[in-house]
Amino acid sequence: MNKDERIEVSKKREYLVVKGNELIQKNRFELSLTEQKTVAYICSMIKPIDIKDNIMGIPYQLEYEFNIRDYCKVCGIDYDAGKNYADVKSILKHLRDRSMWLTMPDGSESLVGWLAKVNTYKKSGIVKIRIDEDLVPYLYELKERFTQYQLYNILAMKSAFSVRIYELMKSYEYQKNKIFDLAELKQLLGVENVKSYKEFAPFRQKVLEVAEREINELTDINISYETIKKGTKVVKINFSIKLKSPIDRAIAGTTACDRLNNTASN
Repeated sequence: MNKDERIEVSKKREYLVVKGNELIQKNRFELSLTEQKTVAYICSMIKPIDIKDNIMGIPYQLEYEFNIRDYCKVCGIDYDAGKNYADVKSILKHLRDRSMWLTMPDGSESLVGWLAKVNTYKKSGIVKIRIDEDLVPYLYELKERFTQYQLYNILAMKSAFSVRIYELMKSYEYQKNKIFDLAELKQLLGVENVKSYKEFAPFRQKVLEVAEREINELTDINISYETIKKGTKVVKINFSIKLKSPIDRAIAGTTACDRLNNTASN
């Protein structure tokens, strides 16, 4: 990348990802690491629009487009790799096909997908997507109870669980700590039926410890956790959440972006 490209990529990595707390806290969805990063990348493109400039008079925009090469640069993917077009098509297909049950403002439950429509243009490398309209209450005009973070906080992570736990912790950051029933946490992470995580020891080693390390090293918060037992059995996890100082946030951001740049250049 030349100097101008590096500046533009750095700028886009600082864009805000904003999601309603209910989408993060109360809904179970299973997304791979790359799928979670892609959702965050799409969310970072969402900006308020002036209703006067909108022909339809709708105060939100559902359709977006991006260049695959730019997406790869921002997300720390080798942007010269020959498979990028096919890989991005596969990721977007999975997001188009995946669905989740969301509790709507009127109390009903709606089966919602992340994307309503995807078009790709191989010659230009452009992707056009349309966000599912039922996601509007969770992504747009969020006056309160929302979570926001700069995109780069999650892009250098290597574990899908780290991204999911980071968003959960950010959504409870104002509380300073959050206690989860172990069964509830496993359900939110989509591993309640995974045999290898039935025992707590492997769950702690491969999920909690990895997430704690990545979050503390790469993001704007520090977390720690304690187990709460009933007899000898772990039944709850008590997370502590603390916003880093401005200096420590800057160090973590530099670490994350350096890793992304090194990954993209390999």
